[in-house]
Amino acid sequence: MDNITAITGEYVVIKALDNGVTIIGLTRGQNTKFHHTEKLDKGEIMIAQFTEHTSAIKIRGRAEILTKHGSVTTGD
Repeated sequence: MDNITAITGEYVVIKALDNGVTIIGLTRGQNTKFHHTEKLDKGEIMIAQFTEHTSAIKIRGRAEILTKHGSVTTGD
């Protein structure tokens, strides 16, 4: 597997459990910055992908996150 395939091969599914869940994409590189923001309402899902530009995803609010490694629920 080449380097680009390794970077762009990871997907996560984010399901909002409440209204107003915020998803923020963070850049790669020496200076990490916000580069994309989405808001989800209860029941909405987003499929996000790690790319050569996105190194991290920050989630605010109650959500269920599904990855190939398992699932986790944010918030209380």
